Amino acid sequence: MKKNKIIKKLLVLSLAASMLFSQTAVFAEKPLPKRAEVGEAYKWQLEDIYKTNEDFKSDVKKLREEYIPKLKAFKGKLNSATQLANYFKLDEEASYIIEKVYMYPNLMSDLDQSNATATELVGMATGVYNEYLAATSFTTPEILNLDSKKLENLKKDKKLAVYSHHLDALIKKKEHILSEKEETLLALAGELSETPNDIFDKVTLADFQKAKVKDKEGKEIVLTNSAYRKILESDDRDFRKRAALARGESYKKVNNTLAATYAGEIKKNIFFAKARGYNSALESSLAAENISKEIYENLVNAVNKNLAPLHKYYAVKKDVLGYDELHGYDNSVSLVKDYKLEYTYDEAVAMILEALKPLGEEYLNQFKEGIESRWLDVYEDDKKYTGGYNWGPYGVHPYILLNYDNSLDSALTLAHEMGHALNSVYSDKKQAYINADYSIFTAEVASTANELLVMDYLIKNAKSDDEKLYLLNKQIENIRGTVYTQVMFSEFEQKSHELVEAGKALSPEVLNNLWMDIMKKYYGESYTFDETSKYGWSRIPHFYMNFYVYKYATSISAANELVKNIVDEKEGATDKYLEFLAAGGSDYPVEILKKAGVDMSKTEAVDNILVYFNDLVNQWEELLKKQNQEKSVQKDVKSA
Repeated sequence: MKKNKIIKKLLVLSLAASMLFSQTAVFAEKPLPKRAEVGEAYKWQLEDIYKTNEDFKSDVKKLREEYIPKLKAFKGKLNSATQLANYFKLDEEASYIIEKVYMYPNLMSDLDQSNATATELVGMATGVYNEYLAATSFTTPEILNLDSKKLENLKKDKKLAVYSHHLDALIKKKEHILSEKEETLLALAGELSETPNDIFDKVTLADFQKAKVKDKEGKEIVLTNSAYRKILESDDRDFRKRAALARGESYKKVNNTLAATYAGEIKKNIFFAKARGYNSALESSLAAENISKEIYENLVNAVNKNLAPLHKYYAVKKDVLGYDELHGYDNSVSLVKDYKLEYTYDEAVAMILEALKPLGEEYLNQFKEGIESRWLDVYEDDKKYTGGYNWGPYGVHPYILLNYDNSLDSALTLAHEMGHALNSVYSDKKQAYINADYSIFTAEVASTANELLVMDYLIKNAKSDDEKLYLLNKQIENIRGTVYTQVMFSEFEQKSHELVEAGKALSPEVLNNLWMDIMKKYYGESYTFDETSKYGWSRIPHFYMNFYVYKYATSISAANELVKNIVDEKEGATDKYLEFLAAGGSDYPVEILKKAGVDMSKTEAVDNILVYFNDLVNQWEELLKKQNQEKSVQKDVKSA
């Protein structure tokens, strides 16, 4: 069973939250219906998974009474090609059912989180899923207990041809698998290893004392995340400054606790890496997807060599805003005042279809099928799950949850999630179940490619200078947040681990100084840091995900390279892209991308997206100059 398919919704949500454009939200003025007010065409059709709840319960019973006992019976027998083939086939049948059983009630619950029936069915699904996991926990240790020569022969056996890559991935883990007793000890430490992340959540979400600040009317505002974002988008600079400094002081109060917590996370990562015989925590983390350390280091080095465009961006922003100093609390101020760009859902679908034309008729028809076949639940409702995601069982079709609000961000979310969905459609059609699920390293490439195509289309077809300026700044912010910021985080994460691996202690002062040194390098001389800026590292939840954030940067870099090849009509580029979508998890992610035309072991893809970033900044600067000149002329005319 591919457990990552069950939890993918959470991973995709995590990635999507960071990939979405970060500029000021555009509030819709067009009529926006509630979910309850729209027709069935805008709602999921869960009957495509199970016609009735009784059908769901029948499959739960089948798993519990038929499949799980049969799977258990293979324990101690996975020692020949025939036995392995029979076991894998049975496991695939069970897993196919488990995906439907698990997703059906969870999708139902996400439409109405007060639905008692859905809650009951979720409990049944979780229970049988855990029974399955317990029953099949012997599989990997038993296979890897075979000697290396036999494993290599099994990998080449025709009976196991479809499982060849799966077996190869297991074999690569063999040297890092310990004795049964040692594995038991590591498993017992597993729950303990979650402690740093648990403490971080409790400190930042429960015990954290949110700062308060007064507005112009003297009303006290509690700085929740949403309230803080709105303040940073306001034109009142003094208000923004007071809010930023107050929030920074709040993190100062927990600096010691969060420094100790993060040090604990790093020690945990190093402990498990050493226990399994890896040279470093970074190497251990990358091994999960067969990613070389060279790829990680090339990414960091490439970005470090291309910091000049980012420095220019901040210098131009400082100049346009007319400030003597540019601070963190100035970053979210829109330079296009009172501009709105919005689309109804149907308008967004039409616009996205135009933007995705370079992908060809086949892709567009699949996109239309998803819209017309009710893969999406479009509008928000009082008890509906927030945000957006793509999820769905193999052999049925994807399900996309949206909370559409007519903003450009919502339209981009639609394009993003349909990118994930069609990745699954192409993969499921081409690949057997065992090879259909794609890696997180490649998952965001398909979704981000759609966003890049949409933004490229919108920028090229902007109807006014204001619209183009707005779109250029949006795309600049996207790349800044997804490449520069995430690589800055990655560099901090790597260096903090290396300090501990070198035997040095991580005091609050060490972490604060490391953060500030890296920030100053990335942001450049036009940027002024406040005293509380040094606590910024302590609020990042992704630092508890063991070298995860670099994937944001590699994903958008690879996507940009593929999109560039397609838009430039490079021979075979579209066909290679569709083959990439259909590859699923049939090979290691770096190899799949190579076949599509992107070699992530080299820096070219990263270099190219930063060239694109520089071009965007130059276009943005020229347009700002043009507008300023026009305003100056108008002012002179009025004066005359």
